[in-house]
Amino acid sequence: MAKLFHWSTALLIGAMFVLGWLAVTYPMSPTKIELFNLHKSLGLFILAWTLLRLGWRITHEAPPLPVDIRRAERRAARLAHAALYVLIIAMPFSGWVINSAADFPLKWFGLFRVPQIVGPNEGLQDIAELVHFTLSWTILAVLALHIVAALRHHFVMKNELLLRMLPFVKSEK
Repeated sequence: MAKLFHWSTALLIGAMFVLGWLAVTYPMSPTKIELFNLHKSLGLFILAWTLLRLGWRITHEAPPLPVDIRRAERRAARLAHAALYVLIIAMPFSGWVINSAADFPLKWFGLFRVPQIVGPNEGLQDIAELVHFTLSWTILAVLALHIVAALRHHFVMKNELLLRMLPFVKSEK
């Protein structure tokens, strides 16, 4: 289950960056609105999925880290994982604030209307847009560190950390 949460979240976040970039750069048209609606709906799905993932993580202990990992690295790993959870939860909330402050109706995947969490407010919308943009770059930076650390464990430290998280791979430990 942890692998499913991990890799589906990775794919969803990748899709969100592509959709967000397409929606922002696409010329004004019905397609642009559809791209934004899909981006927003997927963002709210990621929020719910991440809360489920966090619930799973709280109730299921992760396997122990390899013994050759120093205490500072263990702390850094815990901090990076906590940061990713916070960022992945904060990101859709900032988008939800943007949408609500813009007073733009949102139907989740066209199924039902999503309630607004703030009233119309152009100043708040501007701030939320800046927060959303900043969070996106912060997520990319933390993900880059996460990926570099995983590759370091595999190629430099030669431990099983990366292998045990790859889908369809059984590690020896």
